[in-house]
Order: sequence, then C-alpha cells, then structure tokens
Amino acid sequence: MAEASMNHIVVIGGGFAGLWSAIGAARKLDELGYGPDRIQVTLINRDAWHGIRVRNYESDLSQVRVPLNSVLSPAGVELIEGEVTNIDPTARSVAVQTPDGDREVPYDRLVLAAGSRVYLPDIPGLATHGFNIDTYDEAARLDRHLKSLSQGASADGRDTVLVMGAGLTGIEVACELPHRLKEAGITAGRVILADRLPHIGSNMGEHARPVIDQALNGLGVETRTGIEVSAIDGGGATLADGDRIAAHTLVWCAGMVASPLAACLPGARDRWGRLPVDEFMKVKGLDGVYAAGDIAAAMMGDEHASVMSCQHARPMGRFAGHNAVSDLLAEEQLSLNIPRYSTCLDLGPAGAIQTMGWERSVFETGEKAKETKLTINRVRIYPPESGDRSEILAAAAPVIQAAPGRLGERPNT
Repeated sequence: MAEASMNHIVVIGGGFAGLWSAIGAARKLDELGYGPDRIQVTLINRDAWHGIRVRNYESDLSQVRVPLNSVLSPAGVELIEGEVTNIDPTARSVAVQTPDGDREVPYDRLVLAAGSRVYLPDIPGLATHGFNIDTYDEAARLDRHLKSLSQGASADGRDTVLVMGAGLTGIEVACELPHRLKEAGITAGRVILADRLPHIGSNMGEHARPVIDQALNGLGVETRTGIEVSAIDGGGATLADGDRIAAHTLVWCAGMVASPLAACLPGARDRWGRLPVDEFMKVKGLDGVYAAGDIAAAMMGDEHASVMSCQHARPMGRFAGHNAVSDLLAEEQLSLNIPRYSTCLDLGPAGAIQTMGWERSVFETGEKAKETKLTINRVRIYPPESGDRSEILAAAAPVIQAAPGRLGERPNT
C-alpha cells in the first residue's frame, strides 16, 4: 500500500452523488486503515441538508430533507456550509463563501458533485412570477402559494395551474395538483400540463405514453402540446402565437442543466453542460478531479450516457469516492458498470408506471408500480438513519444494487 503524500479529499455537493462520494471515500479510507487525522474528507454544501429532491413534487415536505451531519459525522467526514464560487484545478483549491467569510479549501483529490438545476430561459416574467420545485425552498414557496389561492379575490385564472414541461417532473407535479388544489380549498381547480413538443411524456417513449395519457385524463388534467411561452405575468402566460392562458400559478418544469460550477473546469461539455468522465468517474483530461451525478456524463455501456436521476447519481458517487481515494493511494480503481435501466413515474392517485430498459417498455402500472415508487422514494434512496458508523460505511460499498423490493423493505444500499 502506497503512502499518501497529500491528505485532503474534497467533495462539492450534498445531494445523492455528493453524499455518497464523501461516504464512499470515508469507507475506502477506513478499509485501508486511514483515519481523519491522516487523510481528511470534506464535503462542501450550500446548507446543512441532504435533500430528497425527487420528492419535492409532493404536498407534504416534512420528510424530504435529512441533516447531512447525521450521516457525515459518524463517518468522520467534515461538513463546510457555503457556496462554492470557484474551482482552480491548477492550484487545486476551492473558493467557498461561508457565513463566516470567504475561504480557500485546498484539495489533493476533488469530487465535483454539484448536481443540476432547473433550466430557466430568459422569458420575461419567469423569474418574477414563475414557480418551480428545483429546491426545497422553491417547493415550499409553491406550497405556500397554493394554500393561499382560495383567500384571494375571484378572478380569471385564479384557480388554474399551468405546468410547463411535460417530462417526468412535470407529469408528477401535474398528477398531484388536482388533489393539492382541493386540499387548499379550491373545489373547481383547473390543471393544464403543456409542452413545446408534440407529445406529453415524450421522453418516456411510445410504450408508456398511453398509460400516462389515461392517468392524466382520469385525474382531469388538461394537456396542450406544441406551444411555447413568450411572456409571463401574475395573471398568466402569453404564448408565442399570441394566445394567452389565464393562470395565477405557473410551475416551470422544462428541463435541467448541469451546475454552472462545471464551467470552472477546462474541457468539453455535453448539451446539458455536463463534464465527460471515464469509467472511473475521473473527469477526462484533468488530473485529480472526479465528477459524479447530474454534473457528470458517464457512459452506461456503448450507446447510452447516464441520465440526471438518483438511479445513476448514487452509484456514480459511491464509485467516485472510492476511486478518488484509490487514486490518491495508488490502489486499484473500480470501473462503474450499471447493467440495467428502469424508470418509475408517479401518477398521483392514478398509481404509477415502471418501465424497463432504454426503450422504456412498460413493466408495471397502477398500484403495483406505485408500491415500487414509494419503496424507491421513501426507503431505498435514504441514507441509514441509525447513526451507526459501520452501517453508514457499509451502505457506501461500490456495488450496484439489486432491483428494489417492496415498501418497508430496506434493500442493500
């Protein structure tokens, strides 16, 4: 075993990839007999929370955040709360703006796992009048707004919600909204799910679309396709063709892009701004820098790149953390290989749909798929809550999980 001449591994981001990168690094160091007094693992995140972001469409947000230190501290990982403002790969340093002032954090190996953010185009009024569920704070803001609607004066569009973007997030938001409006005292609410593409759920493929359409119809969600928004105000959206949709609530779900921190590093990007990584999660063309999760593009076999999802982010993080340590200590690195791909889409009271394979063939629908979705969202993707160091480190093993079990079961994580 080679001795390390340097002693700091830094992870940026506390999401699915970032958390498991840090714990994965701590696990490998523990396996090799290195404690924090010899090699420190530090995670930098904007706040103190590990957000279960994929649940931000739900009405109850009480369980969608986990205190980072409840997982990091038992594993011996340091947490720095602050905004990363720059990465200097030449000096191997990260600039962080913290509540106590600016600081420079040196690294010997870096894992960039800063994730993605909702794509907000330069549409007049979107930043001021639009809502999204990209973060916990934004999801909570939308929830407060929905609950206040019935208190406002009756007006055209007051009880209408327009969801722009009919991908997975938009569909999940729209399916929950009829019930959420009723809970907020809007008995005759109207939900419109719209997209610029010719189909609702275009990225789910032709096999799944009929199931999605049936669910939306059953829930009373209206759909509009082939439209583009040119301006937004407090009363609705003006479309590119001059038409107008009166809606006091517009939820923007039209795509994701990688964190702008990717631009701090030299090299190529894909169309979402992601950094290309090799099979070890190392950023191509850079020494000592790894990337995982939504900010990274890893090949899943010969044809398909990773997608922005916890399904890929979590194992990418485990392998990135493991390999950052292995690289530092001249140990053998492990290649990431995720042999299967599936998608599980929540359809609210209509159940769910699970697809298998990159062609997204329908595997389960209705209540069976809903049970799988609940298992994923409420059990499988959560870190261990025991505070037990051994359990936490074991959960970061660089392996690919088996298919999810049923609700209440905790598969090997």
